[in-house]
Amino acid sequence: MAGKIGSGSTDDEISAISEINVTPFVDVVLVLLVIFMVTAPMLVREQMSVNLPKAESGEKSVSEQITIVIDKSGSIMIQKKPITFEQIEGEIKALMQASPNAQAVISADQEAKHGDVVKVMDLVKKAGLTRFAIQIERQ
Repeated sequence: MAGKIGSGSTDDEISAISEINVTPFVDVVLVLLVIFMVTAPMLVREQMSVNLPKAESGEKSVSEQITIVIDKSGSIMIQKKPITFEQIEGEIKALMQASPNAQAVISADQEAKHGDVVKVMDLVKKAGLTRFAIQIERQ
């Protein structure tokens, strides 16, 4: 013991200190997960700029959703995928096979043509999806 200097520490104590503590890493990952969960719903309409009409009454949808967006120029997107009127029926049928209890949520710009919105609603209904809602912004 003549060769040891200090408070009598051993090699076991030094190796125990050199291990990585993963607790702070897990904390940071969980905080990032919460941030992504909170911001994800806000990213739904980022693909197409739509100015939704405002209303004082409205309900929140809680079922599985098939999102349909119609902008003021008449462009249509289903589940963030650009689509034409001719493709709507087939696309809705394919999505219904994956989610038979789905509800279509139509987000139409307030300057979109009424005829375009009605045509989309008709094509969705012809595809067999009878549950749909019109998305609005609350006043």
